[in-house]
Amino acid sequence: MVRQPGFFDVEERLRELSAKGDDLERIAVLVDFAMFRAELEQAVPRADGAKGGRPAFDHVLMFKILLLQAMHGLSDEPCEYLIKDRLSFMRFLGLGLADPVPDANTIWTFREALKRAGAVEWLFARFDATLRAAGYLAMGGQIVDATIVAAPKQRNTEAERAAIKAGQVPEGWAERPAKLRQKDRDARWTVKFSKAKPREDGAPQVDLAVPAFGYKNHVAIDRRHGLIRGWTASHAAAHDGARLAEMVDADNTAGDVWADTAYRSAKNEAWLAGRGLVSRIHRKKPPGRPMAARTRRANARKSAVRSAVEHVFARQKGPMGLVVRTIGIARARVKIGLANLAYNLKRFVWLTGKATPA
Repeated sequence: MVRQPGFFDVEERLRELSAKGDDLERIAVLVDFAMFRAELEQAVPRADGAKGGRPAFDHVLMFKILLLQAMHGLSDEPCEYLIKDRLSFMRFLGLGLADPVPDANTIWTFREALKRAGAVEWLFARFDATLRAAGYLAMGGQIVDATIVAAPKQRNTEAERAAIKAGQVPEGWAERPAKLRQKDRDARWTVKFSKAKPREDGAPQVDLAVPAFGYKNHVAIDRRHGLIRGWTASHAAAHDGARLAEMVDADNTAGDVWADTAYRSAKNEAWLAGRGLVSRIHRKKPPGRPMAARTRRANARKSAVRSAVEHVFARQKGPMGLVVRTIGIARARVKIGLANLAYNLKRFVWLTGKATPA
């Protein structure tokens, strides 16, 4: 017969979770989430409660739920379920077993309010200021790159795709509002090329071209700490190099900027030089000619530095499970921005633990 759990049973289980290493507990200890309250209350205004009704959930609680989603790749329904199911989630949110939990609709509504207010950028900037105040200045130069974030694939005809690319509503969709709401007209198809390694005998292999649909997360990280300092979002077919100026952090203590060949252009080189920044962008292979040995060696040295940004994307797409399940670039921007903020939270905890003597 299973006995009813008591208060001390729950406390004991939480102690066991702490002993195993609960990242959420470390985040809750190290990060004062009250810093976000002013921005959240401005973005999501609430009634004063004079007319009665059930009190609204706390702003900071709702924001922490969105971060939980970003850290674990959760949509609204599974997030509601897991908050009720997991003691570690409840402890992170400051909830007890008897406390009410926001339902999926409440989570969606709060995120929509942040979208309308454009608040994710403010919230990201608020935590970045906290990082700098804690001594994690942007140092050592910066590394710029982008990655595709998958979204649910759209099954459209050639005519419908052509209309969407032209910024039009395909014929017949306007008369079917339910269908129109479910169609993402901002995401795009693109082809991601994966360079094949030579065989063991040295023979070249055919490079792979993988089609992908969705959006892009463009980031700039500082070389010293590996924290995201600038970011933006676009559809998957957008040109990476055109976003360079949006991401470069003017406050980095060093002027070096690393990036792959997608960012190499006369316009970007002039822009960097005009701001006293040093281009460490890969050089392209001359068309129809082999790359010079000197250029190849220089690119290899740049790759050794630039590869650090891949750890960010691997973390987001792996343990954090970053995908975009929403529709439209505005909602995708919220999802991607929250993922970048959540990454910085986790990175901050790791850096703090690394700096603390055992």
